[in-house]
Amino acid sequence: MAFPQIITITENAKARIEHLLSLRNKPSVGIRIGIRSGGCNGLTYTVEYADNITEFDTIVEYEGVKVLIDRKAELYLLGTQMDYVEGKMKSGFTFTNPNVKGQCGCGESFHV
Repeated sequence: MAFPQIITITENAKARIEHLLSLRNKPSVGIRIGIRSGGCNGLTYTVEYADNITEFDTIVEYEGVKVLIDRKAELYLLGTQMDYVEGKMKSGFTFTNPNVKGQCGCGESFHV
């Protein structure tokens, strides 16, 4: 039985990550994605620069872009797709997560 990847990254997300890393004045190994308590529905995604790889990181590499996943977030993220969307009123990373049972109206927080 094959298990789904923890996370997949679309071409748009890959391009945006590469762009953000190129603007940074400090070398980074990639970005780190995690989950923290917060928001009106319980959990929120975190996305930050990763300056180093720790023993608590799982590395997902997509065409040279490294995405580090906090091990505590792996079960919450299993099968998730990360995308980057630009709109007239809002632009940012989006997550299509099959584990989500509900989310708030603004889409910033969720519960599993």
